Amino acid sequence: MVIPVLTALRIHPVKSLTAVAVDEAVVDLWGLRGDRRWMLVDGSGKAVTQRQEPRVALVRAEALPDGGVLVSAPGCEPLAVKVPAPSATVPADLFRRTVEVVEADPAAHAWFSALLGTEIRLVHLDEPSHRRLIDPEYARPGETVSLADGFPLLLTSSASLDALNGLVAQGDHPEEGPLPMDRFRPNVVVDGTAPWAEDDWKRVAIGDVPFRVAKPCGRCVVTTTDQRTAERGKEPLRTLARHRRSGAHLLFGQNLIPDATGVIRVGDPVRVLD
Repeated sequence: MVIPVLTALRIHPVKSLTAVAVDEAVVDLWGLRGDRRWMLVDGSGKAVTQRQEPRVALVRAEALPDGGVLVSAPGCEPLAVKVPAPSATVPADLFRRTVEVVEADPAAHAWFSALLGTEIRLVHLDEPSHRRLIDPEYARPGETVSLADGFPLLLTSSASLDALNGLVAQGDHPEEGPLPMDRFRPNVVVDGTAPWAEDDWKRVAIGDVPFRVAKPCGRCVVTTTDQRTAERGKEPLRTLARHRRSGAHLLFGQNLIPDATGVIRVGDPVRVLD
């Protein structure tokens, strides 16, 4: 019997910026350590992601040992940003819900504003243990999430991507395929499963760390954005709409909630518990 294996681990130090591949990661109850603790907001405090501004796909944020980030982009001088000193929080609007955050140094605001040609601020989630609750329909009381879309981790499988790419090849825009996994911005990628096997999972363990499979991930326009050029196409949403629709949602991947903390590593076995 083939045992599924964790083959890729990715963190996103700043929400919606370039993903960073790592060999191992600490699992906190609200997500992978260092994942999506920073976010861009506009002048009104509303989150800015690839949904509104696909060019941020070209910006890289490297996690620094102290929790800060080193941001860089083509044609720009890199900038190291320290974790803000404890101070009063400000409200940010993330998917029409308010989350309290701390603003970064003004130099970071100026760097991103110059890059994107509009007022942008960089903010930091200082207390992930209690700032933002997971949707109680899927979570236990008190469970929290970082600045990720809604859940601590996102899992995808290589077999399901292969199956999806096969469907793209048969569709209206075969020239857009095959699509790479980075379109879906997962934290963990699993090999050694049947296509769409993850749809039936309820609990899994990656290495020694157990997770609940909360719900399938509904996909948005970000998946149509080439993460290397920031250009948009039609796929995979056109194909997902035909083959992976559930009501208004187009599904690919599964959202996970950790049941414990620990360390996961590329090469760890992935065991289906339920």
